[in-house]
Amino acid sequence: MVRDAEPRSPNQPKNTSRGENPSLKEATTRRRRKRRREGETVPFEIMVLVLQNPIVIFRQGNLKQTSFFRSQRESAVVRKKRLLKANLSMCSSITEKVDKAPQKVTFPIVVNGCTGKMGKAVAEAAVSAGLKLVPVSFSSSEESGRVVQVGGMDVKVHGPSGREGILASVCDEFPNVIVVDYTVPAAVNENAELYCKIGVPFVMGTTGGDRERLFKTVEDAKVCAVISPQMGKQVVAFLATMENMAKEFPGAFSGYSLEVIESHQASKLDTSGTAKAVISSFQKLGVSFDVDQIQQIRDPKMQLEMVGVPEEHLSGHAFHMYHLTSPDQTVSFEFQHNVCGRSIYAEGSIDAAIFLHKKVQSNADKRIYNMIDVLREGNMR
Repeated sequence: MVRDAEPRSPNQPKNTSRGENPSLKEATTRRRRKRRREGETVPFEIMVLVLQNPIVIFRQGNLKQTSFFRSQRESAVVRKKRLLKANLSMCSSITEKVDKAPQKVTFPIVVNGCTGKMGKAVAEAAVSAGLKLVPVSFSSSEESGRVVQVGGMDVKVHGPSGREGILASVCDEFPNVIVVDYTVPAAVNENAELYCKIGVPFVMGTTGGDRERLFKTVEDAKVCAVISPQMGKQVVAFLATMENMAKEFPGAFSGYSLEVIESHQASKLDTSGTAKAVISSFQKLGVSFDVDQIQQIRDPKMQLEMVGVPEEHLSGHAFHMYHLTSPDQTVSFEFQHNVCGRSIYAEGSIDAAIFLHKKVQSNADKRIYNMIDVLREGNMR
């Protein structure tokens, strides 16, 4: 049985919907007004929301109204838009990284002296780097007519006879060719003059020869070349450090005595160009020493017993030792750098060839470079 609603008194306030208590609503309104009059920064309703959604940011003890919470009922459309935007941003970032990645460089390369172990190592490194090895190489008259296998390719060796016509034909067929020279010290100047006459850029990895004449030949011909007595990148960095020390502290070792020992495989005929470069820095530091005082060791027995060269590397190594002693014999310094094998020089030679190719393609004003220039360029493999 449904009871009739009781009549409402004229002075009785109207009931609010859903059974709201009018006295509670009025009290809430009064509290809100009081807080606003007193300058309270956080409205009462927001405090209620904070309790319901405790994702808040405090800054100097005050709440930031705009950062209290996120809607838990965000529409699916908005979420999809945000996800699409994030994906697009990610794709753009990946594309940007791909665009900035260094592109692989390839060009034709001739390695002269590939009948020797060093030349062959450079030729193999060129193939591994993706360069186009031209199947032509120059060597001595004794090696003329030989065929050397490099990376599954037959490289024909030519002697001194007819070299100019052969190299000119190679340059006609491969206009962007770079030559790397690892022949013998006695052939350095003649080979450089040939390269300059044809106008082909070259990397001179062979030590020895008349270096002043070599540089003058290149300068007069205005041909681009990398000329360095040392092609190992890390060893070159050490040499650069020595040069910087000599520049910054000239005479720092004045009065000191120096002992230098260098050991290479028996097939190396000349004195180490690296040792000469280090000695030049020591001379600037005040040390009195002549390159004729370098102790060269080429005897395998002495290399094993005195120097400590591993037996498996007797046929290919480069050990250098420098010993400094103060005038009163109370202070001594020792420097040593040892290399076993040829890979460090082969890889450095290919980096030099890539560097030179880029300089030629960019029509750089500078013509003669060394391995320090290659190091400073960066982006090496």
